Amino acid sequence: MAVWELRSASAADVEAVAELRAVVLRPDLERLGRYDEQRVRQRLRDGFMPAHTWVIEVAGAWAGCVALRPVKDAYWLEHFYLDPGLQGRGIGSGVLRGLLDRCDREDAVVRLNVLRGSSARRLYERHGFTVESEDEVDVFMVRDPVFAASGT
Repeated sequence: MAVWELRSASAADVEAVAELRAVVLRPDLERLGRYDEQRVRQRLRDGFMPAHTWVIEVAGAWAGCVALRPVKDAYWLEHFYLDPGLQGRGIGSGVLRGLLDRCDREDAVVRLNVLRGSSARRLYERHGFTVESEDEVDVFMVRDPVFAASGT
């Protein structure tokens, strides 16, 4: 597994995140007949919340991002994008595991949506997410907190 770090995102990261989103989502959006070069970037810009977003760095270089947005009764895992050249090296699993451990300590449910047919769904299923509902474009998934066995 590659060595990675998370750092807090800032407003200055928005364009890099928007561009990575366009690259990562393009194959799935094209397959679904939903790719729009401007819209894919603008939707990110419109919903970007640096306070709930982290940048993933590998060897000190910008490699991706992830957001964990709190809502009333859960967290939404959003904007989880990793440079395609770095996928498959355990980085995504490591990042996700760390975020889910945090949510487990808070006894928090985690929700997300993934595009239908996206290979990312397998990553989420390996980490305990199950399908809650789906429509013609998105699969909505949920993961209940996992409790560690106590020694007492």
